[in-house]
Amino acid sequence: MPSEPLVLGIETSCDETGVGIVRGTTLLADAVASSVAEHARFGGVVPEVASRAHLEAMVPTMHRALAEAEVGVGDLDAIAVTVGPGLAGALLVGVAAAKAYALALGKPLYGVNHLSAHVAVDLLDNGPLAEACVALLVSGGHSSLLLVPRVGGEDVTELGATVDDAAGEAYDKVARLLGLPFPGGPPVDRLARDGDPDAIAFPRAMSEAPYSFSFAGLKTAVARWIEERRRSGDTVPTADVAASFQEAVADVLTAKAVRAAQDQGVDYLLIGGGVAANSRLRALAAQRCERAGLWLRVPRPKLCTDNGAMVAALGAQLVAHGATPSALDIPGDSSLPVTDVLV
Repeated sequence: MPSEPLVLGIETSCDETGVGIVRGTTLLADAVASSVAEHARFGGVVPEVASRAHLEAMVPTMHRALAEAEVGVGDLDAIAVTVGPGLAGALLVGVAAAKAYALALGKPLYGVNHLSAHVAVDLLDNGPLAEACVALLVSGGHSSLLLVPRVGGEDVTELGATVDDAAGEAYDKVARLLGLPFPGGPPVDRLARDGDPDAIAFPRAMSEAPYSFSFAGLKTAVARWIEERRRSGDTVPTADVAASFQEAVADVLTAKAVRAAQDQGVDYLLIGGGVAANSRLRALAAQRCERAGLWLRVPRPKLCTDNGAMVAALGAQLVAHGATPSALDIPGDSSLPVTDVLV
């Protein structure tokens, strides 16, 4: 294998069909087809709808990625695919496609962890990292702190995780309370820019476990505050609610992440996952890392959401470091632990 392998990555864990192509740490193509509009009227992702959308989008998205990268399938060195965690039916579509391409082309297959891929995508924007880091992973259903000895490596230790609602789930539920569309992260972020983050003293759930996260209580506090306001006949200041809620989320996430990096004796904090695109989280993390003497690494917002480029980035690292390819009979695993980087 070349030192900078050409790897194609397939991502179908939820409602985005992603196909990315990476050479080493250079992004060549990032094609995404989203079915989010089909789920919006339900207020959440419908697994059957997502699976059917992946089936329809897979081949066209593959062709777009190959054309964008200006490569042919015969040029590829390996195929990487998300095998979990995610929606079982959605994962099955991507895994089946990856197996078919790998078998037909005679290329090695790497079944990888969706969450670890959210960490590895940072390499495409910020380049190689020779040191260990703490990664704050914040996506729709996951809020986790990880100790990562090498970005794109297999030895990942989970320091803490969500005990109830993840940050992304809380955003979706608060957005619904405010009459905002699904998914809730971007509209809450936009609305919060016109509000006062100190207007409402929403709770910060720090919990006794130093690296664990809990946002169910915050979500409930927002719901009760809005309900009481409406019961009294008062107008709900939606921008202030959004800003105060967002400040509570960003405060907890960044405080615990910085503490973890300091406790683990590392100099780098890396943030990945869909919620990492949030403007307040990025700004507050930058402020606190600067005060703590930490280097902050966050990929561009487009690479924070689900995409095939992140899967290809992780696959390229595994190939370059001589990881053993996956078997062609690997299954999708909807509850794959974050510590299982390669299956």
